[in-house]
Amino acid sequence: MAKLGRELAAKGVDVISLSFGEPDFHTPEHIKEAAKQAMDKNFTYYTPVAGYPELRKAVVAKLKNENNLDYDFSQIVVSTGAKQAIANAVLCLVNPGEEVIIPTPYWVSYSEVVKLAEGVSVFINTTVEQNFKITPEQLEAAITPKTKLFMFSSPCNPTGSVYSKDELEGLAKVFEKHPHVYILSDEIYEHINYVDKHESIAQFDYIKDRVIIINGWSKAFAMTGWRIGYTASNKEIAIACDKMQGQITSGTCSITQRAGVAAYEGGLETVLEMRAAFKKRRDIVYKLLSEIDGLKVNLPDGAFYFFPEVTSFFGKSYNGKTIKDADELSIYLLEEAHVATVGGDSFGDPTAIRLSYAAAEDKLIEAVRRIKEALGKLA
Repeated sequence: MAKLGRELAAKGVDVISLSFGEPDFHTPEHIKEAAKQAMDKNFTYYTPVAGYPELRKAVVAKLKNENNLDYDFSQIVVSTGAKQAIANAVLCLVNPGEEVIIPTPYWVSYSEVVKLAEGVSVFINTTVEQNFKITPEQLEAAITPKTKLFMFSSPCNPTGSVYSKDELEGLAKVFEKHPHVYILSDEIYEHINYVDKHESIAQFDYIKDRVIIINGWSKAFAMTGWRIGYTASNKEIAIACDKMQGQITSGTCSITQRAGVAAYEGGLETVLEMRAAFKKRRDIVYKLLSEIDGLKVNLPDGAFYFFPEVTSFFGKSYNGKTIKDADELSIYLLEEAHVATVGGDSFGDPTAIRLSYAAAEDKLIEAVRRIKEALGKLA
């Protein structure tokens, strides 16, 4: 959708893109300054595969101070983005034929990485009515002797759903009964969270040794292009991820790592300012989307996405074009409203579309106006 939107824009069409999954803010100045200093101080050589010790220690301090989680720096592996961290963990854990449980909707790469590991994805479907969160009963029913891993994100991409401590504890109690199952907890949107504080499933000691935390700097510090993320896990998994990464990319960019240290040591002032802006945008867009007949939308508690159900528009037509599914609706909105969204099929849910509100307020207001007008033409 981003590619199609760019192609239309190149033809002079005024396209508003709500398809991107990245903050529209600039990297804070103190982080960029640290990168400049790193170059001046010649941090331009190979780094340890798992990252500079001072960076891994900064991650350990962050996990302790912000999440009350105890790790040693030897349990941290820094990678070229959170996506590589996910791939490292899955490829190290999952053997051919083993099952990986993934709640839907999910970030598009989860099931694809499972394919690379020759594993089998087992999906637990959720709905907008349950705020796209699974129940302990659903989890229990999905676990089999072949289950090796459970993968989820909170806050979630694409839904913005956030699991509470009580909800995570309910899932943790299920995992306690199944010691053969590992848990991959994608927490990359941790700081874009509009409820209380972030809760990690790693806080429950009785399963912590089986939890692999995925996190990074891209969302919280507007550092998507810097490509840096990490895993926090038990030492055995950390050693395996180090070995895996050592044969693929080795350590991530030395300059980026120095910037990562500055980000974690520089406080959360810029993060909180960005989160406040996202929350304001969320509230504006939620009000506008709620006024569109046929959309079924919930109020997300984190990230910067809406994931409205759009099945009421399936089978409807305009100008000879009939909408068969969410992907076709996204194409229709691009062509008719000149607004780029993403069909939910990519996220494992063909009933919805994803809209990002990582855009300026005036653009968001105009985009939803166009969407409302275009949907109103379908009959």
